[in-house]
Amino acid sequence: MSDTNKVEEQWVKGIIKETFAEQRKTRRWGILFKLLTFTYLFVALILILNAAPKGDISAEKSHTALVRVNGVIAADQEANANRIVTGLRDAFKNEHSKAVMLVINSPGGSPVQAGYVYDEMKRLRGIYPEKKLYAVIAELGASGGYYMAAGADFIYADKASLVGSIGVTASSFGFVDLMEKVGVKRRHFTSGEHKAFLDPFSPEKESEAKFWQQVLDVTHQQFIAVVQEGRGDRIKAAEEQEKLYSGLIWNGEQALSLGLIDGLGSPGFVAREIVGAEEVVDYSVKSSAINEVIEKLGISIGSGIANQLSTQSQSLTLH
Repeated sequence: MSDTNKVEEQWVKGIIKETFAEQRKTRRWGILFKLLTFTYLFVALILILNAAPKGDISAEKSHTALVRVNGVIAADQEANANRIVTGLRDAFKNEHSKAVMLVINSPGGSPVQAGYVYDEMKRLRGIYPEKKLYAVIAELGASGGYYMAAGADFIYADKASLVGSIGVTASSFGFVDLMEKVGVKRRHFTSGEHKAFLDPFSPEKESEAKFWQQVLDVTHQQFIAVVQEGRGDRIKAAEEQEKLYSGLIWNGEQALSLGLIDGLGSPGFVAREIVGAEEVVDYSVKSSAINEVIEKLGISIGSGIANQLSTQSQSLTLH
């Protein structure tokens, strides 16, 4: 084969190779574009469906509005202030809702989240004075759950419901002795004298423990003030109040005698016999699959940043 033919052959092979490479590149971009388009359309469809008005909430007939509080009260849980407040606002806003019920089944949780809901309950009661707000405790309305309940006009519970636990807790562990036994030393660098005072791997100092107890005591007094504001003179027997605010928990019958609740009954009983609107419409904000993914992604990112900028903080819990 002549040199000219060899050059032509190599040139043709080069053209073919570049053509195939360009086709592969174009195909990859096409697949990526189609995938992004499909993802965009899928997310848009989910958001549109979630944004569509709920038929039962727009019912043009008198009903009792219901908002649920289930589980631990925390920003990253189902029972978070944003969802609960959104449900309450929708419930009050509907002109066909005769009254609103907050049905609580919670052991408590964040005093901040509970406080947000309590404040919004008071605000909505002021805006819609003609609509009564009832808190109905199911199995458990303790601590942060009762904190919320105190914001209602009236509180009901079953005779066997557990009610109360008006107190604050913050717990940790101490691993100093164990570390000494296994020969492990703690190396922790901070820029503040007390920055790591809650570190379970460092010895506890009496002054820091006393300071933390003061924080708990102040938060407890805030809780007591909320209960006294919400319940007023319905709280019975001044001599029982020390025990009432000690963190103890009572069943529904005992809670009624102490003035922690106003009556015994289920959500159905309250809607039918007290409100006079037996039909109940649930305004609870339910998270869709796509929203849960987005929320969890946001929480994961936030947690990652928080771990990098660790402040060694310990959250207070109404439990």
